[in-house]
Amino acid sequence: MSSRAEQKLRTRRALMDAALAQLSADRGFGSLSLREVAREAGIAPTSFYRHFSELDELGLALVDEGGVALRQLMRQARKRIARNGSAISTSVDTFMEYLANNANLFRLMLRERTGVSKPFRTAIQAEIEHFVTELADDLRRFAEDEGKPLSDARLVAEAMVTLVFNQGAEALDATPKEREILKTKLKAELRMILVGSQTLSHLGLN
Repeated sequence: MSSRAEQKLRTRRALMDAALAQLSADRGFGSLSLREVAREAGIAPTSFYRHFSELDELGLALVDEGGVALRQLMRQARKRIARNGSAISTSVDTFMEYLANNANLFRLMLRERTGVSKPFRTAIQAEIEHFVTELADDLRRFAEDEGKPLSDARLVAEAMVTLVFNQGAEALDATPKEREILKTKLKAELRMILVGSQTLSHLGLN
């Protein structure tokens, strides 16, 4: 890669990081301005257009990055589960680590999931669908390995993802002690969903 191409990638990354850095519990992506994002990244506002056609395009790039990070989280959790065997506990611990390292990225996805921008909502829903599909496949495989079939792995995955996102929203600005309480609660709730689906399958109630 040429030095010019490398510099372009670095500037693009700087713009994405600048936008993320300005998000908070009190400030969403819709309140950002192109000018302040460019200033934070250390470039002239007119140079922004060499990298993104508009601020929303930058936001969609961040959504894509958030989706990739979630899928990487899944792969990381699989490896940890293979080592210690505790699927729910390991997955929740891994998710909370992701949250600690990607707070504003997750904050962006949470907020824009129900925001006014249809392109954002569509992109985030697509990422969540990918996540649900991968989780459903994992749940089916774990259930088969343990001889405990689920009544509907897809519904279980959807319920789990909804629960994790909701608890994740609470955990974002929680204290370390509050986050530990949330983790314990989340693990119990996920086990209830899983055992409930196993029981329904055992009783033939699909």
